[in-house]
Amino acid sequence: MSKERILALLAGLGLCAHQYMIWFYAPVAQSGPVQKIFYMHLPCSWWALVSFFVVFLSSCGYLLTRRESLDRLAGAAAEIGVLLATLALASGSVWARAEWGHWWLWDPKLTTALIMWYVYAGYLVLRNSPMGRDRRALVCAVLGIVAFLDVPLVFYAAKLWGSAHPDGLARQGGGMAPKMWHTVFTGLVAFGLLWGGMLLTRVRQLGHQARLDALLAWDEE
Repeated sequence: MSKERILALLAGLGLCAHQYMIWFYAPVAQSGPVQKIFYMHLPCSWWALVSFFVVFLSSCGYLLTRRESLDRLAGAAAEIGVLLATLALASGSVWARAEWGHWWLWDPKLTTALIMWYVYAGYLVLRNSPMGRDRRALVCAVLGIVAFLDVPLVFYAAKLWGSAHPDGLARQGGGMAPKMWHTVFTGLVAFGLLWGGMLLTRVRQLGHQARLDALLAWDEE
C-alpha cells in the first residue's frame, strides 16, 4: 500500500474520531455550541501556516539546487495552504459573527491573515502564468521566500499589536477542560495526516504532469 493511501486511511479514521470528540466528548463551552467551530478552525489555521513554511523551505532549496522536485513541492504546499487558509478564514468569520456580532473585524491578526491569503493566492496565479518553466520556477521561488515574511506577523500579530483574537494557543487554552485539549490535539493530528496525504498526492500528480509535458514537447520537436 502506498504512503498516500496509508495516510488517507489514517486521516479518515482520525477525522471520524475528531468529529466524535467534537460533538460527544468535549463539553459545551460557556459561549454555547458555536464554540465547536474552534476545533475545526484551529487545525486549518495551523496547517495552513505549516504549508507556507514548507513553501518557504522548498523555495530556498530550489534557489540553491535548482531541483524541479522542490519547485513542485512548493507549488503543492501553496495550493494546500491556500485551501486551509480559506477554510480557516471562513470558519473564523462564522465564529466571529456568533461571538462578536460581526462577520469581520479589521484588527491586526485578521488583517495580516487576509493579506497572507491574498499573497499566496497571487503566488498560485503566478505559477500558472505563461512563462518559461525555469523562469517561472525562479520567480515563484523568490516570491515564496518573500511571502513568508507575513506568516510570523500573522502568528504574533495579537501579541505585538493587540487583537480581539486570542494571542496564542496558551491563551486560548485558558479555562479549557482536559477533554477540550484532547479534542484540540486529536484535530491537529487528524488534519496533519490529511495534510500529509494531500501533499504527497499533489506532488506526485505534479511530477506526472511534468513528465507528460516533457514528452509532448519532445514529440513536437
